[in-house]
Amino acid sequence: MSWGELYTQLAGVNRQSTGLGKVWLSFLFIFRVTILVLAAEKVWGDEQSDFKCNTLQPGCENVCYDHFFPISHVRLWCLQLVFASTPPLLVAMHVAHRKRSSKSSARARQQEEELKSIRQRRLPITGTLWWTYALSLVFRLVFEAVFVYAMYAIYGSFWIPRLVRCEQWPCPNEVDCFVSRPTEKTVFTMFMVAASGACMVLNATELAYLIAKMMMKCSRPGARRDACSSRCSNRPPVEQNQRNECLTSLTTPF
Repeated sequence: MSWGELYTQLAGVNRQSTGLGKVWLSFLFIFRVTILVLAAEKVWGDEQSDFKCNTLQPGCENVCYDHFFPISHVRLWCLQLVFASTPPLLVAMHVAHRKRSSKSSARARQQEEELKSIRQRRLPITGTLWWTYALSLVFRLVFEAVFVYAMYAIYGSFWIPRLVRCEQWPCPNEVDCFVSRPTEKTVFTMFMVAASGACMVLNATELAYLIAKMMMKCSRPGARRDACSSRCSNRPPVEQNQRNECLTSLTTPF
């Protein structure tokens, strides 16, 4: 799957998101995916070929490079973006399941047409959908934090050194190795880490917003909405006006 296909999938999920969720998706693809594809991959394109050590011992440079850079920054960022983009697909599967259930429960052509128009609207983030959406935000936060910590644990710092000293076998002794374009790579590393931090702030803010809205909603009387929801989901409506009223109330945005 290409980045464009991933964006198409997430854009469909984005219809069910809050305003902060839409900001997160735009930020993710503008400041992270775009920078990664257009710039970062080219900056790291010569990382191993231009990694030079002051020795002619065969295999020494390869071993030293693998010791200090066990995984490429670009590949680690790709994994991070894939993992961070996967939880919203849980919301898409949940919404698809709800729409399929609604369609299978329709017994008349007229009701099926009504449900078809409802599918074009944004479903309210309530009930089990609320829990699925909140869980996806928690997973996003966890994945982002784990990958940022993993980057720091692997490299020991977000700064790319100009010089590293290596004494791994088959190097004859301690040799000096030089990294290509360390300053430029440091700038991109700091930018990607900052962008990841901004995404974590957006996710945490959206999660707090959902919790606050749910608490406010629970503090208000909601018997009428719950009763109407129960009538629509548990038994077929008796009259046309009651059916229309119930279906409309269930599609009110959160």
